[in-house]
Amino acid sequence: MNNEVLYMQPKYKRILLKLSGESLAGENKHGIDFDTVLQICEPIKKCVDAGVQVGIVVGGGNFWRGRSSGDMDRTRADHMGMLATTINALGVCDALEQLGLDVRVQTAISMRQVAEPYIRNKAVSHLNKGRVVIFGCGTGNPFFSTDTAAALRAVEIEADVIMKATMVDGVYDSDPKKNPDAKKYDTISYLEVLSKGLAVMDSTASALCKDNNLPILVFSIDDPDNIYKAVCGENIGTVVTNDVE
Repeated sequence: MNNEVLYMQPKYKRILLKLSGESLAGENKHGIDFDTVLQICEPIKKCVDAGVQVGIVVGGGNFWRGRSSGDMDRTRADHMGMLATTINALGVCDALEQLGLDVRVQTAISMRQVAEPYIRNKAVSHLNKGRVVIFGCGTGNPFFSTDTAAALRAVEIEADVIMKATMVDGVYDSDPKKNPDAKKYDTISYLEVLSKGLAVMDSTASALCKDNNLPILVFSIDDPDNIYKAVCGENIGTVVTNDVE
């Protein structure tokens, strides 16, 4: 079952995987479809079995989107979104544990009955022991997205790369769902992403990655095994970096 692990050498030692809430919902488009979560978690287990240290940041859009909350107070709406990410973090944790992995959930807002508080050194210690660490509640602050949380946690734990699993297979110069002639990039610089306003991550997250020379690999989660393929350096998706020739 793990033959691929034997002949595919991981390219990265430590990764930060960004999962959208929508990816966990499956065809239901809302809530959590546990069969889908298990399918996503299987290649994560392959990564861990191959010796890769894995941190995960999850979004909450399958339950709640604060920016779409109409007249609701933005701070309160964002706090509700943080709770949504915790639901997803616990769901992913359960699936990974069912596959035999040792997992810790850490949240930026204290909720000790269900998760550890986020402590950077403790997170790194868990990773060094081969545990998967799932980061919930975003940054713990309103007005910051889970993309920014992924960038922040990746920098803090000194990840080699952010792997952003999305519903599209890379970065395009325009929306490929609206423009059939949209051009896909194999590699692109942060400067170009920011200057063109391309939908990779929000500008705060992109700037943080740029300033810390942290690459982002954007790829499709339609085939969950792309997670493992990306870790092993296969040419999928789009790499965003400071150095593009």
